[in-house]
Amino acid sequence: MAKESPHREVLRIGHRGACGYRPENTLASIEHAINLGCHFTEVDVRRTSDGMLVLLHDERVDRTTNGRGYIAELTVEDTQKLDADTGQKVPTLEEALAIASGRIGLILELKVPGLTYDACATVRGSGFNGSVIFASFLLEELQHVRRIDPKAQTLALFKRLPEDPGATAISLQATHVGIRIDTVTKPLVHRLHDARLLVFVYTVDNPAAIKRVKMLGVDGIISDFPDRV
Repeated sequence: MAKESPHREVLRIGHRGACGYRPENTLASIEHAINLGCHFTEVDVRRTSDGMLVLLHDERVDRTTNGRGYIAELTVEDTQKLDADTGQKVPTLEEALAIASGRIGLILELKVPGLTYDACATVRGSGFNGSVIFASFLLEELQHVRRIDPKAQTLALFKRLPEDPGATAISLQATHVGIRIDTVTKPLVHRLHDARLLVFVYTVDNPAAIKRVKMLGVDGIISDFPDRV
């Protein structure tokens, strides 16, 4: 029998904060996700040249700020001088944890190899009050999370589905699976539930698509416009 979602309500998950409304991966975007009543917000984590963890999706700062260059070649002081639109800065992971604590769950997508230890240590050191899920397309990072914290929640993200995504996720001891909207089907959701995995779908913005995905029995929907979920 397929595993039922722990609650019937589909989790409303803001993408990069609530990036349909506010600049992505900023404190303003996280705050807006909170105001919209999201259960979680997903943010992207990268490292500066001096080892600080910050929120940024791309390798470069060009698209989302008024600066240029690779984030891995900039210091955190450099990033504080950048405008991520409407006066927003590139926040540190510590700042994101502080604003979200006790108010919303966080999905931390690890964008590059080697972030896991520092990300786990930062979360632990922050005393974060709430649910944290470590996510990555870099599945080896999730194995590192599991070694560091056997009780951690982990989200295995798939761009292309492996032959047996459930078996892959189980081999990683993942708790969640993240699949693209164009690859999700009801039989797949049932198989993943049978494997005792929770299923999140990304990135679903169209109201009709949101309605269709809900009918497939998924556990969470990641959206730029999470109030539509």
